[in-house]
Amino acid sequence: MASYNKVILMGNLTRDPELQYLPSGTAVARVGLAVSHVYNDRQSGERKEDVCFVDLDAFGRTAEVINEYFQKGRPILVEGRLRLQSWETDDGQRRSKHSVMVDRFEFVGGRQDGDGGGGYDQASPASAAPSAEFSGEEGSSATDDDIPF
Repeated sequence: MASYNKVILMGNLTRDPELQYLPSGTAVARVGLAVSHVYNDRQSGERKEDVCFVDLDAFGRTAEVINEYFQKGRPILVEGRLRLQSWETDDGQRRSKHSVMVDRFEFVGGRQDGDGGGGYDQASPASAAPSAEFSGEEGSSATDDDIPF
């Protein structure tokens, strides 16, 4: 039986990224994402909003870049795969939750501050802004043509 596991979400971060390192030295960033759906209620005609909160996990260089350039409230577009995490609590109860393991992400929206700096130090070539699209795959490179601003 064939299967396909791909998730594409765009929303706002609900908290600042939490960056940790595994014993192997691999970076892991955990962050929450709020994705909303706005609709009109048929019976009342009222405009309503459903919000879905999703946990994201990113690894390696992807995790480091998310930690460096994102904070609570910032919009992001992520591509990844859905995974189920299960564990047992201290009192013996089984718990589980779905989360998205981030494969790629894109910066969304304009720059964050009034001077157009977007939080990047554009004067220093060593800390130039990352491309608008980032993939954790080794060997991927972006050119100035890839940046939408």
